This record gives sequence, C-alpha cells and structure tokens, in this order.
Amino acid sequence: MNELPILRYFVDPMCSWCWGFTPIFERIREHFDKDFRFALVMGGLRPYTQDSVTDQFREEILHHWHDVQKMTGQDFTFDNAMPDGFVYDTEPPARAVLIVGRLSPENTFAFFKAIQHAFYVEQLDVTKADVLAELASTFDVKTDAFSDMFESEEMKAMVQKHYLQTREFGVRGFPTLGTGSSDQHIIFANGFQPYEELEQSISEWLSD
Repeated sequence: MNELPILRYFVDPMCSWCWGFTPIFERIREHFDKDFRFALVMGGLRPYTQDSVTDQFREEILHHWHDVQKMTGQDFTFDNAMPDGFVYDTEPPARAVLIVGRLSPENTFAFFKAIQHAFYVEQLDVTKADVLAELASTFDVKTDAFSDMFESEEMKAMVQKHYLQTREFGVRGFPTLGTGSSDQHIIFANGFQPYEELEQSISEWLSD
C-alpha cells in the first residue's frame, strides 16, 4: 500500500493570519484525515530578531491583528499587547513546537495552537523559555527534558532546516498549505483562504 501524501502546513507560531487560519486548518485536517499525512513546517516569520518593538511597529502589528479578527472572528487581546521591551523573535516558539513534536508527537498540533492562544489572547511572552516549558508541561512533556532540548544545538539546527525547507518550496508568506516535494509541488493556499475554496481545490487535486 502506498504511503499517503504529506500535506505541509508552512506556518509561524507568531503569525496573526496563521492564528486566524487555525480553525480552517483544523477542519481541513478532519475532512482529509484519510487522504494525507499532515506536517507542520516552521516558516520563520521574524526569527532571530534582537530589537525591542517600537511604537510604530506595534501600531502596524495591531492593525494586522484587527484585520485578522474582522476577517476570521478569532479572539485577540489588544490592550497592552507587546509591551515596551518585548522582542518579536519568532524562533524560540518555533523551536518549542519541534521539541514537543519530538517528545510528544501526538500533541504537536495542539501545542502549536496553545502557543498561538497564549500569545494572542493570554498575552504571554512566548519567546521566553520558561513560558514555553510551562505550556509544554500541559502536553505530557517533562520540563527538564524540554529545557535540555531547548538549549541544544540539535534543535536550533532543526529550526534552521525547517526555514530552509520553506525557502526550497518557494514559500514567501504564511499560512501556506501544499503538497509534493521541493522540486515538484502544488500550493493549495498561499495566505489566508476560506475553507470552502480550500476544500474544493484539495478535493479536485485528489480526484485527478
């Protein structure tokens, strides 16, 4: 029996349109669970950023958040979001997702969603190792094991492999959903897309 194709979800834990897309992706996973294997690929929105957010940057980001909420209905907490001193480095939460994928693979998608909710609704600083370790502990991941892997060169390199794969697939924005290999692939969604349109395009590809 041939293996099912992989449907890759190129995403970033701190991408607001990815948060808006989460309910749609969950429906896609449920609808096509017998047609695909599903994989999260960390895309790299703003990895390795070192500078604190400026007032102008915060205003621009919050504008996007309002657009996402208006379009999708997803929950956001706007007041006091991204306070002074906050560094919008998206690599640590991406690394955390890969660690949970290694230690508790059945919880990978749920943990990814938990990071999104923690950032956009609970206003937790998901760039911090202790915050991520606490979140992971609710998904059967021991804090010591998580912390050891979080500081490991292996997992830091693994994130970079994901970023490389994203570039090899030609992905330039998130969320993106596609299948195939880097040499021959099809993209079903490049950016936010309503469920009905996405379900139709995937179904048509499968029927062909």
